[in-house]
Amino acid sequence: MDQSVTGTDVLFILLGAIMVFAMHAGFAFLEVGTVRRKNQVNALVKILVDFGISTIAYFFIGYSVAYGIDFLVSAAVLSGTATAEGYSFASNGYDLVKFFFLLTFAAAIPAIISGGIAERAKFWPQLAATAILTAFVYPFFEGIIWNGNFGIQSALEETFGVGFHDFAGSIVVHGVGGWIALGAVLLLGARMGRYRKDGRVVGIPPSNIPFLALGSWILCIGWFGFNVMSAQAIDGISGLVAMNSLMAMVGGIITSLIVGRNDPGFVHNGALAGLVAVCAGSDVMHPLGALATGGVAGALFVYAFTLCQNKLQIDDVLGVWPLHGLCGLWGGIAAGIFGLEALGGLGGVDFVVQLIVSLAGCLYALIGGFLVYGVLKSTMGIRLDEQSEFEGADLSIHKIGAYPEEDLR
Repeated sequence: MDQSVTGTDVLFILLGAIMVFAMHAGFAFLEVGTVRRKNQVNALVKILVDFGISTIAYFFIGYSVAYGIDFLVSAAVLSGTATAEGYSFASNGYDLVKFFFLLTFAAAIPAIISGGIAERAKFWPQLAATAILTAFVYPFFEGIIWNGNFGIQSALEETFGVGFHDFAGSIVVHGVGGWIALGAVLLLGARMGRYRKDGRVVGIPPSNIPFLALGSWILCIGWFGFNVMSAQAIDGISGLVAMNSLMAMVGGIITSLIVGRNDPGFVHNGALAGLVAVCAGSDVMHPLGALATGGVAGALFVYAFTLCQNKLQIDDVLGVWPLHGLCGLWGGIAAGIFGLEALGGLGGVDFVVQLIVSLAGCLYALIGGFLVYGVLKSTMGIRLDEQSEFEGADLSIHKIGAYPEEDLR
């Protein structure tokens, strides 16, 4: 590879990694604005520490599980200025920033889960779950889809003519994260006082709409790095991906506004629903297909969140299963619809393949979520005791609230 091109690619993917890393601030503030004031510090700390644990787990184990590559050699070999048997790294550290970029995707798994289990989950068991998920559960599926591990993609290509298409992770990241979260939420149970014995639902409104909105804005902006930079090389960059991301986001905003009856929480999450759904097919859809994909996702989120909270009485605090799990599932399937040439797409996708693998990926994640959190529940325990939950995770875990001066009054 030409030296100047390599350097450009390094900068390209580094900027993408930074943009997706910044999205974790969006996860944090979305949760801060949604949970009660007594749990805001915990939300901030969880997201940051989860990223730290994810980095260690993915560096030492997860990246090797997914791609068969480790970094346990000299810096000279890593930078491409020296060689070692069994290792081949590009000059200028391209492989290193590629790891950084893919790490930010892996770390999104616990960040997604964090919103679902908020306000009643123990701190250290959740960090243990983060380590297991980013070392084994997520990379195993990531490697199958994005690295062709175990020959599954090759088998699909031989049978259907094409493999499973997930350009930026509707299933690999969002579907997996959302369905793992469902298992965790079900094992945790609802927050104290959320549901009455007679079946009535006790509303717990967001604590801070501006923080919630800030989190959504940060995520929306970073998402263009999430999607566009998934090309992973400057010569693969596509304005179509950017346009489709924009149209899907707008579709999600408009339908969630209408279906959600002007509710600010629905509107700001509707934008994210559209972006979740378009990840898989953002590189093959026509912009009108992306608009439809995002529009369906926005409405799906509102209906599913309402059903989840009120009818099913699943206390998913931020609605991460509807948002990431269901909208991610829809996105994987939508790529097999609006990516078809007959509907204005670029082709290279098959509806049956998209449907089967999308469902299989979500089922895998749900089973993984039950296994990981089930084992932790039976060993360490995953839920705060009643007194700690009543006081709030801020004081019971971190010994300080979000507004310390008020606590002194």
